[in-house]
Amino acid sequence: MATPQIDLSAPAAVPPWRLALWQFMKSPSGVAGAWMLVLIILVAVVGPSLYPVDPLDLVGAPFMPPDADAWFGTDYLGRDVLAGLIYGGRATLAVGAAAALITIAIGLVVGAVSGFFGGAIDAGLVKITEFFQILPPLLFAMVLVTLFGPKLTTITLAIGGVSWTSVARLTRAEFMRLRDLDFVKASRAAGASSANLILLVLLPNALPAVIVSATLAIGVAILFEGGLSFLGLGDPNVMSWGLMLGQNRNYILDAWWAVMFPGAAIFLAVLAISLVGDGLNDAINPRLRRRS
Repeated sequence: MATPQIDLSAPAAVPPWRLALWQFMKSPSGVAGAWMLVLIILVAVVGPSLYPVDPLDLVGAPFMPPDADAWFGTDYLGRDVLAGLIYGGRATLAVGAAAALITIAIGLVVGAVSGFFGGAIDAGLVKITEFFQILPPLLFAMVLVTLFGPKLTTITLAIGGVSWTSVARLTRAEFMRLRDLDFVKASRAAGASSANLILLVLLPNALPAVIVSATLAIGVAILFEGGLSFLGLGDPNVMSWGLMLGQNRNYILDAWWAVMFPGAAIFLAVLAISLVGDGLNDAINPRLRRRS
């Protein structure tokens, strides 16, 4: 049976999502990143049932090197490093995804309102965005976590609350580009309200660029969580990759495995997300699609 071919010269013949998926599948790095990310998620979801060791339990002597009893060794308290990696992946990925959702939500609202209405509203929201943009994000997040306590919820809200400015500026630029186009003027002339124009007309056309930004925001949030935990501001009651790094950082010369393995996990997760983001950018960007 002949393999069906997609005619890129007539993009209206197929749904846009199929064109984007086909373009994404042409990106070796994007596909590799997607498979890597799927594997990491599967380990975090299915791993605890296959390796039922509590990551907070003491399973042996401190600083046991990797062996048959503890495949990835133990940390400074005698906790199983492999169990920490498996269970910690859940918390780290959850923080990354939740913080990215907060980032996108705030950025979309601020950018959409600013870019659509313009004038004094735009000027005021731009000033607010610039104020948050000049603040050192990690330092601001450290202040928030210190004030409200190193809880996983607080960490997630802090990361999302300091990372939204780039999304807001991107959304504002897209709305300013789209708001004066003919199809928007036609919808306005037909009596569409401002809310309908923002949600049903402009937002769907601005989403492609925002989707790529949202993907990369997950990786940024994971790095933020790792940075906060490395500085001792992680939630001590919830195992995460960043917490493993932070608690074992002083013993890297005595037990390299307790630092290297969680560090490698963070690196691979962020790398996979970045590769997926690059692949999505190639797939969604119409200029790259026409050039391929």
